[in-house]
Amino acid sequence: MSAGPGRDDESQPTDATADDQGATAVIPTDEQATEVIAPATAAPAAPAPAAAPATAASAAHPPAADPAVAETDADAAPAPRRRRLSRAARVWITVAAIVVALIALVVVADVVIRNVAEARVAEEIQANLPDQVSGDVDVTIGGFSVLAQYLSGSMQQVELSAPELAVQGVPVSVDVVAQDVPVDLASPVGQLTATIQASPEAVNQLVGSQGIEGVDGDLAFGDGTVGYTGSVRLLGFPIEYSVTARPIAAGDTVLLEPIGVELGAGGGSFDVSGLVDRLLGDDPVPVCVAQYLPEGVEVQQIAVAPTGAIVTLEGDGLRLDQATLSQTGSCPAR
Repeated sequence: MSAGPGRDDESQPTDATADDQGATAVIPTDEQATEVIAPATAAPAAPAPAAAPATAASAAHPPAADPAVAETDADAAPAPRRRRLSRAARVWITVAAIVVALIALVVVADVVIRNVAEARVAEEIQANLPDQVSGDVDVTIGGFSVLAQYLSGSMQQVELSAPELAVQGVPVSVDVVAQDVPVDLASPVGQLTATIQASPEAVNQLVGSQGIEGVDGDLAFGDGTVGYTGSVRLLGFPIEYSVTARPIAAGDTVLLEPIGVELGAGGGSFDVSGLVDRLLGDDPVPVCVAQYLPEGVEVQQIAVAPTGAIVTLEGDGLRLDQATLSQTGSCPAR
C-alpha cells in the first residue's frame, strides 16, 4: 500500500522550513535525542584550557622566574641589612661625638689651667726679683698637658722672657729656659739657662759703675773683641796705650785677655818693649759680674759684636723663690 500524500508531506521538510532553520537537521533514531548543531557564525569562543597537573618533569625543571619580579625581590632583600648597618652607624657616630666633646673639654680645661699657671708663675717671679732688677716677665709653660705636669709636681719646661728688664736702671733683654721646674718654687730647678743681651752703652754703664783696674774710659766693641785704653808712667813720663782683648767667660767673672797693644805718642823715645810684654803677658783683666747674678749662676759663654754683647748663664739647683733670687753674689772690694 502506498503512503498517502499527507504522510509524505509531514515526514519531509519543505525548502522554506529548511531555510528558516539554517543548518538544522533532524535524524530519526530509535527513541534517541536529537542533536542540534548551531550555525558557525554563532559559535561561542572556546574556554581557556585548564592548567595541566604538575608532573615529575615540571617539578624537576621549574619554570623560569620573571626578570622584573626577580629584580624587585633583589632590591627589597637587603633592606633589613641596610637598616641594621644604619643603626650601627648611628651608634658609632654618637660614641665619636661624645669622645670629641670630652677631648674638647680637656683641651679647653688645659688651656685655662695653662694660662692661670703662667700668670701665677710670672707674678711670683716678678715679686722675687732682686731689688736692683725690675721689669715685666712673660712666662710660657711647655709640654703637652699642663694639668698632667701639675699633678706630677713638676713642669717639663718653663720659659721666661723679659725683653725690657732693667738692672740698676740699665736696660737689658733676658730670656730664661728652665727644665724640670717644681710646682713648689721653693724646690730647686733641674737646670736653668739664661741669655742676656745688652747694647755697648748698657755694658759700659754697668762696667763703669764698678770700675776696672787698668781700664780708662769705655770699652769699644768689635767682632769678637773689645778694646780699652789706659796709661802708665815710664821714667816719669805718662805712656798711653790701647789694648785689644778677647773676653773669656769665667764663672762670676768675665776676663779680658789682651791680644794686641798699641802705644800712644811719646812712647817712641823709650824702650817700651818691656811695657808691651808686660801688658800682653800679665794676667787678663777681670770684670766681676757676680753682683748682678743670683748665687749659683755662672757665666758660661760671652760673645761680642759692634752691636753689643750676648752673655749665656747657667745654673743648677737654683730656687726661684724670693730668698734665692733676692740674694746676689759679691765682687771683691777695690
